[in-house]
Amino acid sequence: MASSHDADTAGITRRKSLAAIAGAGALGLAGCTQSSDGGDGSDGDNELSGPINIAGSSTVFPLMSAVLEDFAEMHSGIDPSISSTGSGGGFSNFFCTGDTDFNNASRPIQPAEEELCADNGVEYVELIAATDALTVVVNPDADFVDSLTTDELAQIWRADPVQTWDEVRDEFPNEEINRFGAADTSGTYDYFIEAILGEEGHTSDYQATEQDNSIASGVAGDEYAIGYFGFAYYFQNPDQLKALGIDDGDGPVKPSLETASSGEYTPLSRPLFTYPSIESLGEEHIAEFARYFVEQTTNEDLVAGDVGYVPATEETQEEQMQKLEDAIEQAQG
Repeated sequence: MASSHDADTAGITRRKSLAAIAGAGALGLAGCTQSSDGGDGSDGDNELSGPINIAGSSTVFPLMSAVLEDFAEMHSGIDPSISSTGSGGGFSNFFCTGDTDFNNASRPIQPAEEELCADNGVEYVELIAATDALTVVVNPDADFVDSLTTDELAQIWRADPVQTWDEVRDEFPNEEINRFGAADTSGTYDYFIEAILGEEGHTSDYQATEQDNSIASGVAGDEYAIGYFGFAYYFQNPDQLKALGIDDGDGPVKPSLETASSGEYTPLSRPLFTYPSIESLGEEHIAEFARYFVEQTTNEDLVAGDVGYVPATEETQEEQMQKLEDAIEQAQG
């Protein structure tokens, strides 16, 4: 069904270079070596073949890349392609026009995107991938700040923002705030507005990008910078960045797997999603990959240990698998 995307990066091993592939923006995994053990319950590793094309959220990108690479290593006939376009960019430019098999998203599909998919006859199923702690970071040398209230965070990022740190708090330095954040095609951008900014809107006075490693490097290179992105990108760069505690009224809470899982890290904990096309699920290799992905959502070593998100619970996994099986039955009859 889907057309492939050009890949900037090929043949990267997840556990050695996950941070690198997360910043590449696109990943081609063709030519991966075959494993002797399929591990997904299929009868033969070589029976599955064909392209799998994925776009969407930069936040979900490292998790989906890791799972896709493992699947391609188990099935040598799979030709996978994944690109980081932002949730909205993926829906509008690829998925809802029928050009990709999956769209990753760091927020639910929006009404305009639902309408676009409907106009093009694209049906889909929404699957929960993991839980993220959207993380606000500063330079490690910014010893003047360890936490911000949600109101202070809004002052920095609203449409008419403060310009210097001492406008946030008197004791902060009189230095210009340099901002690095998600582009407006990103689900992270949408979620940040929803959780922090509301009707005040988001400033245009910042370095906007779909590549979260660009945010990480920008903040790491500027003592007075601030940025935000998915927790996985901080998880991969803990020595280059400082994560701020967020005070939602009950004192500062630092982002972590534990605080996101417990619900203590508010209001910036959020579910992550992937949306497979029901038409694509009519192809056996894509249906099997979708099953494999849902199976991996409870894999703590992968989701938490390798990537840096909160794995799904067993109950959530069972619910998602049932939704998926219903969609596959619809697709395959």
